[in-house]
Amino acid sequence: MMAATALVDPFGRTVRDLRISVTDRCNFRCEYCMPEEGMKWLPRSEVLTFEEIERIARVGVERFGFDGIRLTGGEPTLRAHLPVLVEKLARLRVGGEGGPPVELSMTTNGATLRSMAVDLRQAGLRRINISCDSLKPERFLALTHRDALDQVLDGVDAALGAGFRPVKINCVLMRGVNDDEIVDLATFGRERGVTMRFIEFMPLDASDAWGRDKVVPAAEVVEHIDAVYPLSPVEERGNQPAERFVYRDGRGEVGVIASVTRSFCGSCDRVRITAEGMFRNCLFAVRETDLRAILRGGGSDEDLAAAIAADVATKWAGHTIGQVHFIKPARSMSQIGG
Repeated sequence: MMAATALVDPFGRTVRDLRISVTDRCNFRCEYCMPEEGMKWLPRSEVLTFEEIERIARVGVERFGFDGIRLTGGEPTLRAHLPVLVEKLARLRVGGEGGPPVELSMTTNGATLRSMAVDLRQAGLRRINISCDSLKPERFLALTHRDALDQVLDGVDAALGAGFRPVKINCVLMRGVNDDEIVDLATFGRERGVTMRFIEFMPLDASDAWGRDKVVPAAEVVEHIDAVYPLSPVEERGNQPAERFVYRDGRGEVGVIASVTRSFCGSCDRVRITAEGMFRNCLFAVRETDLRAILRGGGSDEDLAAAIAADVATKWAGHTIGQVHFIKPARSMSQIGG
C-alpha cells in the first residue's frame, strides 16, 4: 500500500470526503433546490463518463487518502446503469492496493429506489440517505411538484429490505411550510427504524425565496422532539455535519444539521465534483476548477492531483450566510450536487 499524502486546507482541515454529482437531472422540482420550469440540462457529452468519475475518485482516494465518497445529483438514480459506477468505486482502496475500502454512500429522493436498491447494495453501496420533507401527500406535492410520496416511502422500505443500515431520511425544514411536522417525522423514524435528520433551509434555492425568517433553528427542532421523546446528545461528532441525539428509550436516534445557525465549517472535510467535472472546495464556493478539461485534454493523474490540491489551497474559513458580504453561488443546489 502506498502512503497517501493528506490534503490539508489553509485552516488545518484535512479533506477526506468527496461528493460526486453523477447527473444534473432530477424527476422532482423541490422548492429549495431548483425551479419548476426553465432548467437547461447538460448535454450528455458534457457529463463525466463513469471512467472519468472513477479516475478522479481514484486520485482522491489513493493519493490523498479520501475515505468517503457520496453520490448525489440532481437525482443520481436517473443516471443509467448506476450500479456499474458503484461497482467501480467500491473497488477503490484508501491509499492504494491493500488499504481499506472507501465508504460509499448515496443521497436520493427515493422515488425510483425500489427498482435498484438490491443491485446498488450488491454493487458495493453501503449507506443511503433519502430526502423526504413531508408525510402529507398534498404538501409533498406542493413542495416537490410531484405526486410521489407513496413511491418515496416505498423506496425507504426497499432500502431497508436491501439491507442498508442505517437508512437516513433528510428533511429540509422551512418556517410556515413544514415545521409543524417535526414530531410526526420523528415518530415516523422511530416506527420505521430509520434515522431522521432535520436540515436548516440554506440559500441555495433557485427561486431566491430564502430568508433568515424561514430558517427553523436546529435547537428548536431538538426542543420539540425532546418534549415528546426525551433525547440525550451523542458527544462524539467528528467531521460529521449532523449533531446526533439518541432517544432515551432506546428507539434509535435523530440528527440536526445546523448549517445556518451553528455552522460546522470549522470541521468541514468535504469537497465536491459537479456532473460536468467542476471541482468545488465548498458547497457555497464562487469559483471552480475544471477537471474535465484536464481529463479530456490528455492530462496525467499528477495534473489532476495538482489541480485538486491547488483548489483546496484556496478554501476559505467558512460560508458567510446572513452577513452583508455573503455571495450566493451562481448554481442552484441541483446543479452543485448536495
